[in-house]
Amino acid sequence: MKTLKMIVAAVLLGTVSFGAMAAKEITREEAAKYEKIGVVDTSGQTTDPMDTKAVLSRLADEKGGKYFVVIAAREKGRFSATAEVYK
Repeated sequence: MKTLKMIVAAVLLGTVSFGAMAAKEITREEAAKYEKIGVVDTSGQTTDPMDTKAVLSRLADEKGGKYFVVIAAREKGRFSATAEVYK
């Protein structure tokens, strides 16, 4: 029983810390002090602008970035966005 509680606590803490490590949206001015490492695109994956931002954050994480700057956004039934990724 004690082991189960420890496993549950570890999973919960891991979930919380994962969210804290998500790439953060910054302004173009802030980006000037970081190194650009690439570009990501959501390609119409979402129907909500906030979900689009979450997808950009996840894609930036996967690319190894800590920050992203949205450089284009489109809506045609679904939302798409393109962002530059920085570390």
